[in-house]
Amino acid sequence: MSSQSADRGDAYVRAGAIVFGMGALATLVTFVPLFLHLTPLPTAAYWLSMLMPAGFLLALVGLFVNARAQKRRAASQA
Repeated sequence: MSSQSADRGDAYVRAGAIVFGMGALATLVTFVPLFLHLTPLPTAAYWLSMLMPAGFLLALVGLFVNARAQKRRAASQA
């Protein structure tokens, strides 16, 4: 598992997890004022919530990159 493509896929998964976490935190921060009947945050704060699906997509791409690299390694050994 020390090939470059597997490391690249792992990096995508890690980056996706970080971006997803930032999006989840932004979602919590933007919705808390609505439940506590405070002044809503500006629209830009709601756009930060879109980091959550972007992070999920990035991690999914990393999983596909890892799967393809593993499939190539298995085919080369057979």
